Amino acid sequence: MSGIGLALSGVAACEAWHRAMWGSLTGAGLVAAWIILLQVWRTGRGNVPAAAAELDAEAGEAGLHRLLLDAAPTPMLAIEGEAARALNRAARRLFATDDKVLPMPAALADGACGHWRHAGRNWRLDRVVLPAEGRTVVALIDIEQEENAAEARATAEMIQVLGHELLNGLAPIVSLADSGVAAIAGPAAAGPAAAGPSPDGPAPDTALLREILGTLARQAEGLQRFVEVYRILARLPPPQLRPVALDQLLEDLTRLFVGRWSQVAFCVDAAPGLCWPMDRDQISQALWALIQNAVEAALADRGEHARIGLAVSRSDRGLCLEVRDNGNGIAPQDAAHVFRAFHTTKADGTGIGLSLARQIAQVHGGTLSTYRSDLTVFRLLLPEPRGSSQFLA
Repeated sequence: MSGIGLALSGVAACEAWHRAMWGSLTGAGLVAAWIILLQVWRTGRGNVPAAAAELDAEAGEAGLHRLLLDAAPTPMLAIEGEAARALNRAARRLFATDDKVLPMPAALADGACGHWRHAGRNWRLDRVVLPAEGRTVVALIDIEQEENAAEARATAEMIQVLGHELLNGLAPIVSLADSGVAAIAGPAAAGPAAAGPSPDGPAPDTALLREILGTLARQAEGLQRFVEVYRILARLPPPQLRPVALDQLLEDLTRLFVGRWSQVAFCVDAAPGLCWPMDRDQISQALWALIQNAVEAALADRGEHARIGLAVSRSDRGLCLEVRDNGNGIAPQDAAHVFRAFHTTKADGTGIGLSLARQIAQVHGGTLSTYRSDLTVFRLLLPEPRGSSQFLA
């Protein structure tokens, strides 16, 4: 635009010169001078608009972050020295403040405090330390809300599994019952009008009836066993935590393993003298279920070359117990359901072992997970319970 202005001013100045219009010539010169000065000023401040735009963008992004933080449902606080400041709407509502939390709760100032009861609810305190800024950000996680959500998911899954298995078990029972009625009625009941055996008609097919009733009884027994096993899963008692010497527990498992699978290589790797508070019976049951699952998988895939390992170690996260096998691993389509009750890929499997092992880990406050490296690994992690340091070697 400046070039066009200068060009027009030049044309106007030339025309005024030829016509001796000195006023117009002066005006055209002034306009050209003004355009040149404006261009020089803009050139000198060429970086200013870009910098201003960058600042505006940063301010906009910071505003978006503040908006998202304020809308987060988790209360968040900033701890600076002996002061706590609410960072979002949820925190301001929880502590009934516009900014600072007064007085400063002792639990928030204690960096070692991980749980806190406030406003009638239990909270988990997740901390992020920001050394450069000299403050700590604390997120208050509503434990009861998490537990309720987990319980709702577990209940939904239980209903889904229970309904699926009961329907699968009842369908053949109904069919067998209809076949039994037909066998009692005999061949004369082929017509739709037949309501029962005729006194003068053929005798019931007792051999077929006996076969049907036998199958019916076995199916009913299987359904009864299913309900009993499900009741065991639903009524797992709370763990009785006592200090357990891991050496002795591992020796017992090794003897059991050799007595049942003497042909399979079994390797135990554990630091000596480890002691940990746990329910010995439950953890032994969980480990045995993991070992049995590993042996079955390795034997099916490797035969006489099957190898099983049990490794125990202590870390900053707690006690880690890993069961390893050299099988082919878990198929991708089964990975999401491997811990689901009654899910099994074995012809004679019940689908209980892994589900029960995970439940035992969870009632201990721990986790059970699986991953694949060069081996298939099931990792049972037990956290250190509060006040149990005197038991740990």
